[in-house]
Amino acid sequence: MRAALCRAYGPPEVVTVEEVPPPELTDGQARIAVQAAAVNYPDVLVLADQYQVSVPPPFVPGSEYAGVVTEVAGDVTGVAVGDRVSGSHIVGAFAEEAVGVARQLTRIPDGVDAADAAAFGVAHRTAQHVLRSIAEVQPGEEMIVLGAGGGVGLAAVQLGAVLGATVTAVASSNEKLAVAEANGATRGVNHADGDLRGQLKQVLPGGADVVVDPVGGPLAEPALRALHYGGRFVTVGYAAGEIPRIPLNLVLLKGVTIKGFQFIDFAMHHPEAMARNERDLFQLLADKRVVPHIGATFPLDEAAAALRYVADGRAIGKVVLEVAP
Repeated sequence: MRAALCRAYGPPEVVTVEEVPPPELTDGQARIAVQAAAVNYPDVLVLADQYQVSVPPPFVPGSEYAGVVTEVAGDVTGVAVGDRVSGSHIVGAFAEEAVGVARQLTRIPDGVDAADAAAFGVAHRTAQHVLRSIAEVQPGEEMIVLGAGGGVGLAAVQLGAVLGATVTAVASSNEKLAVAEANGATRGVNHADGDLRGQLKQVLPGGADVVVDPVGGPLAEPALRALHYGGRFVTVGYAAGEIPRIPLNLVLLKGVTIKGFQFIDFAMHHPEAMARNERDLFQLLADKRVVPHIGATFPLDEAAAALRYVADGRAIGKVVLEVAP
């Protein structure tokens, strides 16, 4: 099979596309003919060995895919050959074939194509759990979303609007803000213009109820300052490459709540909420009330270019590899 391959840690350019043996199928797994795979910023970190989990090379990068089941292990009963499914794990997606734990695969709703299914999984599931169970967003609340042009940020914009929140999108370009507003944001703030704190105070003089932050870095503190007394701040990730250091006196003076979200921990400690959230989320996809914004597509042979596109912060929404269009 053809697959993207990382033989040594480094930048996206270390990735080559080669003929490699298909992955072995073991107990509890299913084999998937991959049709589309999403490219995410953590994939870039895995290549550079800067992710929270280290994967020894050589490996096939890519953490999110969609396709058709072609084979199942003898002990598998939850999926069958011919099922259209999506899945995610740390590596293995940028290939013509992938194997995944069968019980962790998600059936793709009828009428949803593989590219949308691949682009929907990680970002929208993260945003759904953050908004529903961590931030507990309510209709009519004011919500700020940092990194609103990225995968998780734009998903949070879409789902916040569905929940009835008034969304202020914060992003680094007017192009990204235009996409965020087309996907449900009421207003946009370009932090590249400087003085994010002042800009947020101008558009939200009464303060916000919720901040969703998948970016971190220097944007976190001014966004937290934009909360009114008793607001909620949820830290989701650090795409800026810097973990913010929030002065605790702000927490004391503003009476705010700071929470964090990490997928594996949420799944472990809140299985019932996770099942409810994902059932509701995939119904939104099936009904086409929420559709991922795919800002760029690349063929499998250009996997390195797709990873570079994401690494350079050029992606708006999701980037997808067309493996078998």
